[in-house]
Amino acid sequence: MSVPGESSHFIMAPEIRMRELNKRKIEERNPRNAAVMMLFYPKEAFTHIALILRPEYEGVHSGQVALPGGKVESFDQSYIETALRETEEEVGVIVNTVSVVKPLTKVYIPPSNFWVHPFLGFTERRPDFVLQKEEVAKVIEVPLTELLSDRNVTSQKLSTSYAKNIEVPSFQLDGYTVWGATAMMLSELKIFIKNMMV
Repeated sequence: MSVPGESSHFIMAPEIRMRELNKRKIEERNPRNAAVMMLFYPKEAFTHIALILRPEYEGVHSGQVALPGGKVESFDQSYIETALRETEEEVGVIVNTVSVVKPLTKVYIPPSNFWVHPFLGFTERRPDFVLQKEEVAKVIEVPLTELLSDRNVTSQKLSTSYAKNIEVPSFQLDGYTVWGATAMMLSELKIFIKNMMV
């Protein structure tokens, strides 16, 4: 089944991000590549997805909620390999326990100049999460039903690395505000799953 694509990202894209994407040719900026994993697994008889909370640090993604993943290294054979390797490094999910279902649509992140390639995967049982403390403060385990509920979509004023006090579409998941590129990718995932359920 095909994925919803960029239009599903725009639902959760701040207006300033839309202008940023429209006004410059991304490829001319020579962006780097990264890959992330949207990892589903069973917990207490319900499907969950693993998000991570980044630690506070001097950087553009300090303290943000994200998907496990990271930048492509020269030794990675594919974006899938990057997503699996980084997921194991960051949260301890063993590579060969993850079944990768499909890629979703890549998202450009202006502040860090990355193309991020998301993948949907699952494990047969809940992983024993082991955190890479420099990269991950906490694993946030979100029930799939919470992601799919429209009640958890909101909008609020936030200050980001590139703008102060802007209105940002976001998800409220497990008590955390999820916005920016992670929210854009989760928006596509949400629409993809809902289309499968029709």
